[in-house]
Amino acid sequence: MDFTNLQSQYQLYKTQINAEIQKVLDSSSYINGESIARLERGLSEFCSSPFAIACSSGTDAIILALLACGVGRDDEVITTPFTFIATAEAIAFLGAKPVFVDIFEDTYNFNYHLIEEKITPKTKAILPVSLYGQVCDLYPINQIAQKYGLCVIEDGAQSFGGKYQGKYSCSLSPLATTSFFPSKPLGCYGDGGAVFCQDEGLAHKIKSLLSHGQKRRYIHQYIGMNARMDSLQASILCAKLKFFKDEILKRQEVAKYYDNHLQGVITPFIQEGNESVYAQYSICTPYRDELSVYLKEREIPTAVHYPMPLHLQEAFEYLGYKEGDFPVSEKISKQILSLPMSAFITQEERERVVEGVNGFMTSRGVV
Repeated sequence: MDFTNLQSQYQLYKTQINAEIQKVLDSSSYINGESIARLERGLSEFCSSPFAIACSSGTDAIILALLACGVGRDDEVITTPFTFIATAEAIAFLGAKPVFVDIFEDTYNFNYHLIEEKITPKTKAILPVSLYGQVCDLYPINQIAQKYGLCVIEDGAQSFGGKYQGKYSCSLSPLATTSFFPSKPLGCYGDGGAVFCQDEGLAHKIKSLLSHGQKRRYIHQYIGMNARMDSLQASILCAKLKFFKDEILKRQEVAKYYDNHLQGVITPFIQEGNESVYAQYSICTPYRDELSVYLKEREIPTAVHYPMPLHLQEAFEYLGYKEGDFPVSEKISKQILSLPMSAFITQEERERVVEGVNGFMTSRGVV
């Protein structure tokens, strides 16, 4: 059994993907080829965001969004400690300070009730993460930001394709980012990402920043980056984007099967009005480590997203946080376990996963 089953996806779309790649090879336009503009139009149309800017990775997308907001040395950005390191790493990379806020225990997303107490004169932006495929509570976060004159950047690396109150992730805040890492719901065959924004001026600035701050060739307005997406990755995404909505429905079908049949574990809680894209299907149990071993012995792959919250990572020791500062994040990090999830998991594989989890929980007397 494959955790994300990328090969099955490729075999199904092989003709379309290979044709897109061949277009790039025939054109020899590997940087800033026509597939970049075509992908950006497709992404913008998909999520109804006025501007979508393709870039080299989800991490670079966050850095670009922070730069567009003017975040720099000694500024503060409020974010979550329960996510992949890239979110806070991008803040620190620019010389700013990540300021952590704990998560909700049911959705695992950013607890917006805790934001205002962390705002200081140095706060420049709020960077919530839409985790595991479910969009976080962006409306109240946007309201808080407007009250204090702050920028909101949604980290939608895991939620592109998910919906919040009827609107797609990456269209709900002034700035948003996503990742097209291969295992993401919409993934390329290497690193890739995008920045979404509502303002034309910001869009032009981001396009300049990702290409060494150029406003035209050899004329540089900003200190920028080399963060362009290459044409091959864009072409692959153009092919896969055509099938993405259908894949989302299939991922939701797999999740529904898990929801209805798993026993003795906490399954994902999806807020009313939300639609998750299920970048991961993550359960919680105090028997996480034993269950993972049990499933591995039965050739059922699992993953832990994430085993240690960021405030306890060595890289962020300088921030002065300690164990106990963010109790919900710490608790969930010890209990979370992701099960196989893709649009291509067969019915037999779903049944094997459920049988494995339920068998273990029964042996522990939980079911």
